[in-house]
Amino acid sequence: MSVHPLHTSETDAVWQAKVHLAGALRLAVLDGLEEGIDNHFTMTVPGRKDAYLVLPFGKHWSEARASDMMVFNEAGETLEGEGVVELSAQCIHAPLHRLSGVQVVLHTHQPWATALNMLQDNRLLPASQTAAFFHTRIAYDNHYSGLAKTLSEGERLAGVLQDKPVLFLKNHGVVTTGNTVAQAYRRLYKLEKACKTQLLAMGSGMPLQVLSEEVIAEVLQRAPNDRHPASERERLYFDAMLRVLDRVNPGYAD
Repeated sequence: MSVHPLHTSETDAVWQAKVHLAGALRLAVLDGLEEGIDNHFTMTVPGRKDAYLVLPFGKHWSEARASDMMVFNEAGETLEGEGVVELSAQCIHAPLHRLSGVQVVLHTHQPWATALNMLQDNRLLPASQTAAFFHTRIAYDNHYSGLAKTLSEGERLAGVLQDKPVLFLKNHGVVTTGNTVAQAYRRLYKLEKACKTQLLAMGSGMPLQVLSEEVIAEVLQRAPNDRHPASERERLYFDAMLRVLDRVNPGYAD
């Protein structure tokens, strides 16, 4: 992975945040989670409040670089860097950061999770080990009312999310959150896998075998606490995926 010259611990943290955010955007393309230039990944600038990192609108996620990352505030102003923040990123992400207290907010229209959210009953069922890790950790917004164009919509979504790390948006997409990019991205990736396997199983027309509460409780004992820093497994996963990017799509850390 590319190394950028650093001068202080604060610049180190900010640069690492930019590298990780750019890496996550490129990984989303590799994993089939992106939608071109639309949707958004944001992170609170380390050491600051009401200042968030985002890829400027108009750049494809596959070309994201750390040096591209701009800083915006809840008013939609560009504080650092070049480019503009897209309106829905301002209206959804900034209030979620402010009211939920999370460092990272990832929003996508990834296909399998969005497909599940198109169903009348869009609940992710604990019928697989992967899905069991999300049991009781998903908030559901059941009322899609159009494109987000005001901060009040993000504030409403923060009220739905509360202390959960994942938000399902009916007829729309999903949001995952975390205290690190590694934590939030692994949740996004695992969520897509869980939604895909549920829909594939449902496509058989046979009843799903949901896990018992006792088994779910045992699985959840190994799950990281939602408000704690990323686990070693999450860090190792993300580091491994950045090494994959170094081979197949280098340049994100420039």
